[in-house]
Amino acid sequence: MKAKALILTGFGINCDVETEHIFQVAGADAKRVHLNDIVADPALLDDYHILAVPGGFSFGDDIASGKILANRLRHTLGAPLKEFVGAGKLAIGICNGFQVMVKMGILPMFDGDFVQEVTLTHNNSSRFEDRWVNLAVASDTACIWTKDVEAIELPIRHGEGKFIARDDATLARLKENGQVVMRYVRRDRSAARGEYPANPNGSQDDIAGICDPTGRVFGLMPHPEAFLHRTNHPRWTREVLPEEGAGVRLFRNAVRFAERNLV
Repeated sequence: MKAKALILTGFGINCDVETEHIFQVAGADAKRVHLNDIVADPALLDDYHILAVPGGFSFGDDIASGKILANRLRHTLGAPLKEFVGAGKLAIGICNGFQVMVKMGILPMFDGDFVQEVTLTHNNSSRFEDRWVNLAVASDTACIWTKDVEAIELPIRHGEGKFIARDDATLARLKENGQVVMRYVRRDRSAARGEYPANPNGSQDDIAGICDPTGRVFGLMPHPEAFLHRTNHPRWTREVLPEEGAGVRLFRNAVRFAERNLV
């Protein structure tokens, strides 16, 4: 039996088709479901093992990127989502989905409660950044999505991707818990040290993605669903690359975990 992935859609989410497809390539039974349908029947979540909040411009990024969708999820689906995560299921938020997750408090979720501890705000460049970036996966991360992945190159496309923790204690706690998943680095994998364009947005400690303490809930600004095939890569005509894009591995890790532990 396949793991089942629910891909949230509606109200400006626009990477749902790609996200659904890469889950299917990774072996999941994936389906796009409109937010209104879940709000009307939260029991729909019970049928799935993985939840994805894709990238896009939910509610036009009014107020702040992801803020309105975060509020709607917290106030209409807060209890069902806590049950979903509490049951050992998996979730991923990509770009706008990551913004949603941190603003509703499902990440970093230190103590099991939805409390906002970090945010994603305007890039230091004061403009929308659309480029490929190099990423290093933290060796001590708890994240199951990045199992056996040391480094990866992925595209970003965002105007509000600068990661900031509430205070130094919050940042320290993320590191101590193994909740920092990946950081922006240079092509030689040396630290970006906040320098543009290796760090494309000015994120604190070069952080590009974090997870919850269990490693099952993952949020990141880069788009792994956009690296499905070698021809997605900007240097595919100049470099010898595997036929399958490196982004697939993250989704396959999640699907295999779900099949071993949840199906």
